[in-house]
Amino acid sequence: MNKLIDAKGKNCPIPVIMAKKEIDNGNENFIIEVDNKIAVQNLQRLANSQGLSSSVKEENEVFKVIFLNDNNQTDECIECNEILSEIEDNKNQISTWSVFIGKEIIGDGNEELGKSLMKMYFYTISEGNDLPKSILFMNDGVKVITLNEQAIEHLKDLEEKGVEILVCGTCLNFYGLQEKLTVGKISNMYDITNSMKESSKVITL
Repeated sequence: MNKLIDAKGKNCPIPVIMAKKEIDNGNENFIIEVDNKIAVQNLQRLANSQGLSSSVKEENEVFKVIFLNDNNQTDECIECNEILSEIEDNKNQISTWSVFIGKEIIGDGNEELGKSLMKMYFYTISEGNDLPKSILFMNDGVKVITLNEQAIEHLKDLEEKGVEILVCGTCLNFYGLQEKLTVGKISNMYDITNSMKESSKVITL
């Protein structure tokens, strides 16, 4: 009997990450339940990218996405790269990339959505195998590491895994947030600049 995974109520990319972990553990025949069509589409793309077949059954607004091993399916997913890029199996790759956070939200527009996206970004990379060398916070970005409680928990997990987290001390002082810093190291422009120079690439959010 195929294993049943309950991912109802969870927004993407969490269902994708749950399914990817199952595949990484050697299980290629399972069912994952979700309650939104976006998750269904992303799970089907994951199955396709892993050489697996998938089918969907809907009942009472709950979608059962069935993953099956199918050696004849080899097409590679392209459209889902943004969701899956941070959870690809890169266990043997040495991480030399860094993330620069210069504002409290991801993108422009709705503030609540931007904060939620920031939280989900750190969750996604913390669940992956290719972790960044460092995460750098400056200007408005220091609010993420002091005020976004869920993001802070994911950042603590990343720090425990060896990711260096540097936070601009001048920026903390400017916003009066020195006492709220519970993860990372207070740093300066010199150290943050050097960390960028030592990275093969710097991703700016």
